[in-house]
Amino acid sequence: MPQDLPPVGGYEAIQYKRNLPARGPQPVVWMMGVFAVMGYGWYKLAYGQREKLELAREKMWSRIHLTPLLQAEEDRDQVRRWYADQAREKELLGTQSSPIIADRFVRPTISYSPGLTKD
Repeated sequence: MPQDLPPVGGYEAIQYKRNLPARGPQPVVWMMGVFAVMGYGWYKLAYGQREKLELAREKMWSRIHLTPLLQAEEDRDQVRRWYADQAREKELLGTQSSPIIADRFVRPTISYSPGLTKD
């Protein structure tokens, strides 16, 4: 019986590795996409921080500019109340002397604290 011999040139190579095609973008493309999204996020964060600082500055300056107006309003209210107290004293006391010696307006130095009560 004749012995089987390999074909001339040898057998073809046996494919033992998986030959799957690459699907989707390469990892470098994924990394570039991640860095692009992160860069955009950092840009928006910095923009938001600048906006927040600008709003805080605007709020501070508006308070600085409104303080004299509010102080003048409070002064007018206190003077109006002082004159109302003077009229009420004159009505109650008549020609008697006033218990208040000052003849000009003096800002009150006593403030009311709602937390303090006498028992």
